[in-house]
Amino acid sequence: MTTTSRLLRLVGLGLRGRLVVVGVEQTRAAVMRGELVLAIVAADASPNSRDKIVPLLQGRSISMIETASARGLGGAVGREATAVVGVLDEKLARGIRAAYEDRETLGE
Repeated sequence: MTTTSRLLRLVGLGLRGRLVVVGVEQTRAAVMRGELVLAIVAADASPNSRDKIVPLLQGRSISMIETASARGLGGAVGREATAVVGVLDEKLARGIRAAYEDRETLGE
């Protein structure tokens, strides 16, 4: 199993446990409520979607990782495609960050 697929499996697990929110608007709302721990942004997210979420994340000092395509990220959460998934749980975020760092280390 590649580390990207491991990351996407963790996102899917988080969805089943209601530990993630899906989409730009739900992620923005979680940021505003102070619930968001980590954001996962699709590498091919549209500039419009990025403009809605990235400055907000940076302004609130919330970590963001960029990985997978919008279709891959959407597939992990039962959608055709999605630009962003927000993680609400610190332990899940830690596991996702570890999978992402493994990916960076292995050069995938």
